[in-house]
Amino acid sequence: MSEDVMAPSPTDGAGSLQVWLEALHTSSRRLADTVASLSERELKQPSMAAGWSIAQVLSHVGSAAEISTGLLERGIAGDERGPVREDLEPVWQRWNTLPPLAQREAWQEADTRHLQLLGSLDMSQQMRVRVPYFAGLLNLPAYAGYRLSEHSVHAWDIEAALTPGATIPVGEVDLLWERLDLVATRFRDATTLARLAPAQLTIALTSPARTVLLDLGAELHLYPCEPAEPAGSVTGAAEAVLRLVYGRHQPTDEVQVSGAVTLTDLTALFPGF
Repeated sequence: MSEDVMAPSPTDGAGSLQVWLEALHTSSRRLADTVASLSERELKQPSMAAGWSIAQVLSHVGSAAEISTGLLERGIAGDERGPVREDLEPVWQRWNTLPPLAQREAWQEADTRHLQLLGSLDMSQQMRVRVPYFAGLLNLPAYAGYRLSEHSVHAWDIEAALTPGATIPVGEVDLLWERLDLVATRFRDATTLARLAPAQLTIALTSPARTVLLDLGAELHLYPCEPAEPAGSVTGAAEAVLRLVYGRHQPTDEVQVSGAVTLTDLTALFPGF
């Protein structure tokens, strides 16, 4: 993807939904292929998500798919009631009690059901439906963007644990960069942000080449432009910098930071989730 050709925004109309749906299906197939033959012992080994085994990541993604299916069904019915923690706790508890092999099977079933429902909507529904998600009432492309963000990064948590050096596929990276400001703003560390602000950083991406402004102020934002007065710079492949913002920087990642902010500062700023 060139600098002047961007991936469709998750806030676009129904036409862009197909792009996000295809990416969700691709991510799902890739993860299914990765975990299909794993033994129970392998499913119990640590993932790249701190404190979680591979099976626990599958449980997390699977329970999210189950919950999301219920929210999508509400949206189709015109029900705008959002998720309530008291309703979610029993779902999480049920998934947490499953043994590793059952967690894998349940993830596949829940993920398939979610994708089938999302893909079954006709054009009129695609334009009309609003999903009462955790982030609020979302149109379908925006909703699918949130789902891809969750699924793609957690798939990497598993893939990289099994194959060191694994990366998020370029097609998913391109799409996730288009909504990365939502992630960066929500999951930044407030104490670190207060220490580093005010500052503007140039993010110089490679693979593909692109320049982004990281604005550290009362809040944190990413803008598709160059800063007026940069206090430092971050240079690296789009995939590696994406994972940095998701709290998944690896020592082998070729990300260079210069100026008033260090790489240690950025890993503290983006602790992950």
